[in-house]
Amino acid sequence: MATWNVATYASRTMVAVRLDDLSLAFDFVSYAARMEHNAYISLDTGKIWWTSDSNDAFDEEIPDDLESSDRYLAIPHKNELDLGRRLALRFLAQELPACYDQVEAFFRRQGAYARFKDLVEREGVLAR
Repeated sequence: MATWNVATYASRTMVAVRLDDLSLAFDFVSYAARMEHNAYISLDTGKIWWTSDSNDAFDEEIPDDLESSDRYLAIPHKNELDLGRRLALRFLAQELPACYDQVEAFFRRQGAYARFKDLVEREGVLAR
């Protein structure tokens, strides 16, 4: 069973969270529109708390300070991670500047990420 250690910069404490649980929480948050589904990790216990604006079916009572306390870390929505086109282009500008215009053109059509991956694999920089 894989775990992910959550370190808080203020207190330098760590809690263990099962990677499967973290992955499920990330998927839950990212499945809906931003701010519709939320998940928080307790920095004291590692427990993940789930909330949803569209569903009150969660059985557990949510802590009152869940959204305001610094003892809970909000799981980000996938759109908050800046993992899209801009990241790919920043990577190309740094690692393969000669291919920048080609990859920029990729993102004007469907299938851009597959073509991007193929290019960086052919150029030997996929692992980076």
